[in-house]
Amino acid sequence: MSAVAKKNARTALWVSIGLTLALYWLPLGRTLSYPLVLLSTLAHELGHGIAALMVGNDFDAFVLYSDGSGAAMTSGNPGRLASAFISAGGLVGPAVAASACFWVGQKGKMARTALVLIGVLLVVALVLVIRNVFGWFFVSSVACVCVWSGWKAKQDTCQVMVLFVGVQLALSVFSRSDYLFTHSAQTAIGTQPSDVAQMADALFLPYWFWGLVCGGFSVLVLVVGIRNFLRATR
Repeated sequence: MSAVAKKNARTALWVSIGLTLALYWLPLGRTLSYPLVLLSTLAHELGHGIAALMVGNDFDAFVLYSDGSGAAMTSGNPGRLASAFISAGGLVGPAVAASACFWVGQKGKMARTALVLIGVLLVVALVLVIRNVFGWFFVSSVACVCVWSGWKAKQDTCQVMVLFVGVQLALSVFSRSDYLFTHSAQTAIGTQPSDVAQMADALFLPYWFWGLVCGGFSVLVLVVGIRNFLRATR
């Protein structure tokens, strides 16, 4: 990577952090950050679906609600380990997605390509698994922004966009960490067993233990992703 590319990557990261801090100071910061909460939920639920596919199950449907909650419906005959893996997939999904953003955000060209690819994959998800109106509207909007940006925007802009999303997803690992230590989750469709509770039912040990495991893994993934970014752009 050239010196100019490294400098651009570092600048993009600082701009992303600056935009993040601005959200906490602007009068309408909470309103502006609302789509970012939905992005975190999207990464979470798609994490469940992708984990199900990885163990040979089916990813049947995904719904996203305006209150920021969502649900992924999978089917198959997973064993205890596979069931726990599917539940964990959603918990570590945002951290894995954030780490991927830091990786592709090292170069403007990679960021541009990643945006187009993400947009295309979201269109596939729209056709195959999105099953409610709000979810379809939000995911289609994100897909359009990604494809248009990857096609028309400058590489520096694409880099900032990818790193900004990476920063937001990384922060969501901590801001929404209370979900790792609760036995139930309140969603738009009612109270459901939390992911860590489902892991405890599938395996052994209390739910908070699996919250610690998933939380620790998420932090490790983030540390590796950020460290690789800083090392590559040093």
